[in-house]
Amino acid sequence: MNEPAQAGRAGPATAVVIAARDEEALIGATVRAAAGLPGADLVVVVDDGSRDRTAAVAEAAGARVLRHGANRGKGAAMETGAEGVRRAESADRRAAPRHLLFLDADLGSSAARAAPLAEPVRSGAADMTIALLPATRQRLGGRGAVVSLAREGIRRATGWEPEQPLSGQRCLTRAAFEAARPLAAGFGAEAGMTVDLLRAGLAVVEVEVLLEHRPIGAGVGAQLHRARQLADVARALAERDLGPALARRGRRLRDDLRGAAVVAARRAATRRGRAARRRR
Repeated sequence: MNEPAQAGRAGPATAVVIAARDEEALIGATVRAAAGLPGADLVVVVDDGSRDRTAAVAEAAGARVLRHGANRGKGAAMETGAEGVRRAESADRRAAPRHLLFLDADLGSSAARAAPLAEPVRSGAADMTIALLPATRQRLGGRGAVVSLAREGIRRATGWEPEQPLSGQRCLTRAAFEAARPLAAGFGAEAGMTVDLLRAGLAVVEVEVLLEHRPIGAGVGAQLHRARQLADVARALAERDLGPALARRGRRLRDDLRGAAVVAARRAATRRGRAARRRR
């Protein structure tokens, strides 16, 4: 693990950036909880092409809302949010850039427990932190093909093997964020960011935080979601010169997940057909 670039520096305020799509059920609670975090004086929600009332609910909860007319993916939403923070600072002639705390939209009230992520960054002990759930609980994204691919890719690229390579809950300095730009597309943003910052000699640490996600599930939609994640992560790693073998592995895993989704869809259709026949 590298030494922090600016150890000993007093931390400025923190801006919370939340990328959201179709999260009207939880975004209000997430925004309100994030706004109460120590040192957080701005919450920016990027509505990434939602088809529901995500933007309106976030705004009513007190967030500054930015909108993508169509879904552009997580990496693009994170960049839009950071740019929104920069513009807010320019408008109020703020001298010190805020640190950036990225949180997922589905954390709900548990976002109030995200403070430990910001503390090492504000104190200068780290350039970026990544959320890690305690070992006594299921780790965020701790299992499965996507996480294994990301973990292996980061290890090969940097020598460091994170437990939570895809965690969307992370805090970093503005300088660290700029060092990671442009972010990898879609769900590859976090893995790409970790590789880029470690290669740049910045300090990245995982921090235990008691956060709660909505379960992804195991249905057709969940399998397709994981297939998209795999494609994005594999592309992010390939773009960072990690070799064709890792990219091929990512493509194989993606195809396997898509195949599993097709099988699950057929089984679901068969069950619906049987149920319909029984009702007749």
